[in-house]
Parts: sequence; C-alpha cells; structure tokens
Amino acid sequence: MPRARKLGGVNDLLTGLLDSVQSVAPIWRVFIAGVAMMLETSVLVGLFVPGDTIVMVAGTAVESFGEGAGLVATIIVASLIGESIGFWLGRLLGPRIRTSRIGGWIGENHWQRAERYVTRRGGIAILVSRFLPVLHSVVPLTVGMSGYRYRRFLAWTAPACVLWASMYVTVVSIAAHTYRDAADTVHIAGYIFIGVIVAFLLLVVASKKLLERIERRHLREEAEPSVGSDGAAMRD
Repeated sequence: MPRARKLGGVNDLLTGLLDSVQSVAPIWRVFIAGVAMMLETSVLVGLFVPGDTIVMVAGTAVESFGEGAGLVATIIVASLIGESIGFWLGRLLGPRIRTSRIGGWIGENHWQRAERYVTRRGGIAILVSRFLPVLHSVVPLTVGMSGYRYRRFLAWTAPACVLWASMYVTVVSIAAHTYRDAADTVHIAGYIFIGVIVAFLLLVVASKKLLERIERRHLREEAEPSVGSDGAAMRD
C-alpha cells in the first residue's frame, strides 16, 4: 500500500506540472517556444538559451494534431529566422563579430573549426551543424562571412530545422498524451513517461556524438581541404 501511494504521488506531481503548462493559453505557449528557438538558433545567444527544453515543455501540452502542427511550423519558422539573423550578421559585419568581446567568448578554436568545416563540407556542414553543439550557433555566421548565397543556405538549413522540430514535438507530445491516458489506471505511468523522455534525450545525445565522430576528420586542422559537398565552393 505505501508503495502504491508513492507511485501515485509521482503521477500526481507529474500531472500537476503538465496541467500547469497546459493552463497557459496555446497561443502563448507557441509564441514563447518560437521566441526561444529564434534566440537559440541566433548568433551566440543560442549558447545560453535552452530552446530545446522550452520546446519540449510546450510539446507536453499539445492536445490535437492541429495544435502540434502549429507548434512544429512555428518552431521551423523561428529557427529559420534565428539562423538567418546569424547569416546576415556574418554577411554585414564580417570578422568584426569574430574579433569582438562577444565573439571572444566563443573562443578562436571554435571559429577556426567552423571555418574549416564550412570550407571542407559546404552545404553538408550547414545541414549537420544544426545538431552539433557550439557549431550550430557559429556556422551561420561563418557561412555569411564566406559570401555563400542566402537561398542556398536556406535550402540546406531548412531540412535540418524541419527534422529537429518534428522530432522533438512529436516524441514529447505523444509521450505526454499517452501518460495522461494511463495516469489514472497505471501507477507507474509517471515513471514510464520520465523514462521515455530520458531515453529520447540520451538518444539525441548519442546521435550528436555519432555525427561529431563521423564528421571529426573534417573538423581537424590536419584534414585535407575539399570543395563543399554541394558541388560549389562556399563563395559561390
């Protein structure tokens, strides 16, 4: 009996937290998540804004396919706006950002890695960097500095934004919806929900590590330079 109460207590706590999120008007949940993602993908700000966490919290309150699709669409647009801000700051301000005090917080090593990666991998660097730590904030700036065409930049970054937004919102919303359906009858529903979210986050971390390992030779200083994989030099 005490064990059942303990398990039920976890459900009550989790239900209370999810209900608190759901009590916020949908338009505000979507707006806050969108702003967070715009900042998270913007130059340098993304290193300090936990956009993925805010999106996951917003995703727990999704009640219908339409609401979920609206959240995904907002996250995609906000991500593209954030990355575009980085691109155009790189195009307009150039190396001045890199040598500024804010740019110094990133570290010259990270700037050099981003520059090498963009030079060697071209469009693939834009696509993959969305899923790599630090580089996802630095690569748009570096691409803008290189003279790369904006339309081609969007063509590579858009699929990454679509994949990211769809993956996070879908997994979290389905997990939360399944938990709500089971919470009243399954005592361990709360633990299952937490386990699913933790497993998803571990899978994300492992996938990022795998991507970084696959791309490592293109990030190393001793790697041989190559033309961008989209078939054109980054300055085109």
